Amino acid sequence: MTDLPPRPAGARPPGRPLSSELSDQLVAVAMDILADEGWGRLNSDRVAARAKAGKAGIYRRWPTMAALARHALSTTSLVELPADAGSLSADLCGLLVRWTQPLDRSERAAASLVGAARHDDDLRAGLDEALLRPLGTAVREIAAREAARGHELPAARVALLGSVLEALWWQRYAAAAAAPRSSAEVEHLVTDVLVPIVEPEHVAEPERVATAG
Repeated sequence: MTDLPPRPAGARPPGRPLSSELSDQLVAVAMDILADEGWGRLNSDRVAARAKAGKAGIYRRWPTMAALARHALSTTSLVELPADAGSLSADLCGLLVRWTQPLDRSERAAASLVGAARHDDDLRAGLDEALLRPLGTAVREIAAREAARGHELPAARVALLGSVLEALWWQRYAAAAAAPRSSAEVEHLVTDVLVPIVEPEHVAEPERVATAG
């Protein structure tokens, strides 16, 4: 008997081609469960029942529920790069405009994974791909815009800005039931906290004026 060649790592198991329509349906069901009920309620029985599919069809696609959750996060955008608004503060307000609205379905799904992600590589990678990487890209792009306007920001302070925004984003997810911020609150956060991180002279300026008086 001739031995079959080994299947490359990550290759799909043999059998009928996977239905993309069923894959999309399973992902949608998983997102609904995560958003409305949380990570603790995501299991193959519930996904299969809601999607009216067999559990074998789930495990042919994803070996674990964490892998399914990671894939589900990859289908959505948690951070959007705002249009160039002409200034650093306006760009940052555009980046945070989502904070003036309640968490949407994708954000609620992501928020449900934050605690469990500390102990699961797939969930942690999913949040990294869906939130941290696009957030870092957006911060660097906003800094690049400011450099193009003739005001290059120190790299270390841009990195600090990114770290502070990450922490604030996690806090937003942790306080998922809290009311969204108003536009005025976002503007104050940008003006009083975020801009001074990369432009510390904005903090020192009132002191100089007071001294001069």
